[in-house]
Amino acid sequence: MALFDSFSTDIGIDLGTCNTLIYDRKKGKIVVDEPSVVAVEKGTKHVVAVGAEAKRMLFKTPGNIVAIRPLADGVIADIDSTEKMIKYFISKVISKHQLFKSTRMKIGIPTCITQVERRAVIEAALKAGAKEVDVIEESLAAAIGAQIPINEPAGHMICDIGGGTSEVSVISLGGMVVTNAIRIGGDKFDEAIVKYVQSVHNLKIGSQTAEKLKIQIGNALQDKDKSIEKMEVRGTDAITGLPRRLEIDSVEVREALKDTVNKIVELIKQVLGDTPPELAADIVERGIVMSGGGSMLKGLPKLISKETGVPVILVERPLECVALGAGQAFELFKDMSADRSVYDNLND
Repeated sequence: MALFDSFSTDIGIDLGTCNTLIYDRKKGKIVVDEPSVVAVEKGTKHVVAVGAEAKRMLFKTPGNIVAIRPLADGVIADIDSTEKMIKYFISKVISKHQLFKSTRMKIGIPTCITQVERRAVIEAALKAGAKEVDVIEESLAAAIGAQIPINEPAGHMICDIGGGTSEVSVISLGGMVVTNAIRIGGDKFDEAIVKYVQSVHNLKIGSQTAEKLKIQIGNALQDKDKSIEKMEVRGTDAITGLPRRLEIDSVEVREALKDTVNKIVELIKQVLGDTPPELAADIVERGIVMSGGGSMLKGLPKLISKETGVPVILVERPLECVALGAGQAFELFKDMSADRSVYDNLND
């Protein structure tokens, strides 16, 4: 096994609904961070562009080209495009000869996916050229990437809000004691803003415009020390069909996001309620750790802390945690297995 380890290329992948990140264990860093988008020719399915270049084509392609996001709600919606996307990203960092020889992958997956969806992830990675594929729950990978000491006999809570799913887990002794996930994430935030602007202002805007609103002036809890922010958006009048401009403020964006944010807060409360008292006491002391792109919504950590009465810590690199943890899990779980073997021998 040691010989295999020395010659293999181990990579951790966060196969996200919005972005795909790849961590190279040997290099010890994120080597790919690009949008999960593929542009293909209609009919032939020939890949025209992948990643950042393909995202620029979303909703702007001519009739013979279609730009798609092959993952939806944290799972594979188009296995063929996903396979091509993974193969393209990996080819940027690993030579073709090396890829088929000894590449091992650990891929972060939501706990709420089905066995069929789980197999689809593994199948796509194997077809992309991996020698060996393993999957790891996203919250566990995020906890490892956030440098949480998961093998301690203590309770740690991680809340990972991705583009398609939100997952909350309580981890102790290297495993998940309580976990739950919902298919709500950053994409649902954008959808909520699109629906609000159309229903209140009769203006149709795209998801990319909604995303800009979310990032620039969106908030889950208004900071008392800051004034109300405003942003101009452009879209199509739902009644006349003509282009129109509109100024939206941060109060409206918060109102648009309220129901979706509340579902995530309720998920956290539910997991806290299901947590054994001894571990809950640890969480109250250590706090809830938040990761994932959705956790970067302004005011969200403060809102969760206010609603639960538990301190909330946003990790330093929330977007990278799952990929970092998936890659670092190769070494961590090998060490934990060695520790367990020593323990078993002592008991013998």
